[in-house]
Amino acid sequence: MSKPLETRFKRIETKYIVAKEDLDALLTDLKVYLVEDDYPTSTISNIYFDTEDFQVIQDSIAKKNHREKIRMRTYLANPQADSQVFLEIKKKDQEGVGHKFRLVSTPSAITALLENGQVDSSITDQDLLDEIHELRQRYDGLKPRMYIYYDRYSLKEKHSIKGYSSTKVRVTIDQNLTYRDHDVSLFNGNDGQALLDEGYVIMEIKAPGQQPKWLADILEEHGIEAQKFSKYSTAYRKSQGIVPQMTK
Repeated sequence: MSKPLETRFKRIETKYIVAKEDLDALLTDLKVYLVEDDYPTSTISNIYFDTEDFQVIQDSIAKKNHREKIRMRTYLANPQADSQVFLEIKKKDQEGVGHKFRLVSTPSAITALLENGQVDSSITDQDLLDEIHELRQRYDGLKPRMYIYYDRYSLKEKHSIKGYSSTKVRVTIDQNLTYRDHDVSLFNGNDGQALLDEGYVIMEIKAPGQQPKWLADILEEHGIEAQKFSKYSTAYRKSQGIVPQMTK
């Protein structure tokens, strides 16, 4: 039996910029507590929807409207017009906890929904449709505005660790990140500009609450500190000639 599709997520997401030369040693320690995910390696292509003048991401950077992001995502290397892809709405609450809502449909149906409000028969999540309706009212003229691609390696917490209670921690490593603000489509390949300096990867820790002590100890041992980093806001800044700011 296939695993049911999760459509609601609530978790704290913390990002770290890690040098590739330090990655093997870090992963060795993490794998005492983590195992590879069911599908540990994947390619991820994202289309971020925004207005012509990038009002959605500008509001997110200014911490307005729950720092919302609207994206279409696929894990397929060569998606087609009728491929199943995800529409995801991301936002943060006042405590900084991330909330993600998603549905699955096709690229054409998702684009028609966001651009024109046209609802395909495959899209039946009324709560998410209401959310999209509010977004379309707030941001007139939503359209595909930024493409972002990367290769991901995923790990999850072991079911039972002696002396530790499970917290459902997930760790992802993203590398080969590229972006482009032209030819913004899932069907135009993954060419683009580098999103991150060569020699570095983005590690993201996703947890439903506070990170467990074993994880905090490993990060401290390796001298790895959290950084504020958003792939979309960094791509936006770079595309507009604004120097990205990464704060430790």
